[in-house]
Amino acid sequence: MSNPDSFIDEVTEEVRRDRLFAAFRKYGWIGGLVVVLVVGGTGWREYSSARDAASAQAFGDALLDALDLGEETARAAALAEVPATGSQKALKALILASDPTADKAGALAALADVAADAGEPQLYRDLASLRRVMLAGADLPLADRRTALQGITGRAFDLLAREQLAFLLIEEGKKDEAISALTALVQDQAAPNGLIARASQVIVALGGTVPDIAGAGTSAG
Repeated sequence: MSNPDSFIDEVTEEVRRDRLFAAFRKYGWIGGLVVVLVVGGTGWREYSSARDAASAQAFGDALLDALDLGEETARAAALAEVPATGSQKALKALILASDPTADKAGALAALADVAADAGEPQLYRDLASLRRVMLAGADLPLADRRTALQGITGRAFDLLAREQLAFLLIEEGKKDEAISALTALVQDQAAPNGLIARASQVIVALGGTVPDIAGAGTSAG
């Protein structure tokens, strides 16, 4: 390559370098901003995670302290005073409802609120509906109980909802239908041993025959 060509190449390279530096001076702040945002976002996530973990720990400790109280009324009062936010409110309501003898109406109302709250996780809402039906018994019209239970089937508490639906058939005097429903539960591969045992006992009490369940059922959790 001739010297003139070499000189032109050097000049071209310098021009490119100058343009690159000029562009960096003009737009380099964008890259800096991206770095700041990435670092800041990571720091905020770590802070939020630590904050949420501390909040959950404090909430759990407060619940345990309240549940350790021996007297029922004092226990309920202590639970009611535990501060809760977000989904903690639903969990707190469910725990309050698990000790209903002091205030059954209050427990049912709390469960109804959780079940109707579209902002709560579906799991909590279904559990609240199931607990409400079981707690209310005949205080809630049978048709309302059936509607609530049917709304739970097909999700996390499907087996328990189906068990309660079978009990409603017994309440209606539909013995054969109840036996069929309970037999289906006994034969369900997902049914835990505790549920299988309960359903089997009811089938026998109704005069039915417990089916062969070899290989069915899982360990009760």
